[in-house]
Amino acid sequence: MAPHPDLADCADSALVVVDLQGRLSAAMPADEAERVAKATLRLLKAADCLGVPVLATEQYPQGLGPTQAEIAAAWPSATSVFAKTGFSCCRAPGFVEALAESGRRQVLLVGQEAHVCVLQSAYDLLQLGYRVQVLGDAVCSRNPEHKASALRRLQSRQVIVTNHESVLFEWLGDAAHPQFKAVSALLREKI
Repeated sequence: MAPHPDLADCADSALVVVDLQGRLSAAMPADEAERVAKATLRLLKAADCLGVPVLATEQYPQGLGPTQAEIAAAWPSATSVFAKTGFSCCRAPGFVEALAESGRRQVLLVGQEAHVCVLQSAYDLLQLGYRVQVLGDAVCSRNPEHKASALRRLQSRQVIVTNHESVLFEWLGDAAHPQFKAVSALLREKI
């Protein structure tokens, strides 16, 4: 049986990591930045294990620097990273084409800032016909009120707001999945 279209399907998902750059993360509330990094690391490890393609962006890397070292070290080998100056991922040269080439129609967004780059990316992806999910525990903004506002706006546009643990189990679909032990172990792992 095919999963419900509102559930994350590892055969149709692409994980998009939005601007998890060290200098930008340093501007976030420390506990939020740490939570986002931990959730993203789990998702990256699961994506690698399950064959979910990963695309990532860096906002103006000349000024904001590269992706956080621990995140970049966890990229699956086929991860594509796109530099951008536009706020939406879809404005990064080559991003839309790479996502289309993946053949995936469901996009899971994590990163920062929720009310700017994540929100604008979600809207553009919706306009392109993708099914979009934003992982509320894997996005942050400098101001928590801005994140909350962004999540409300996204939900009003039929973007699914979920969390990384739900996604991991939706990707598996069944405790009999051959990667169940490896993926579920990520939730017990100290990251």
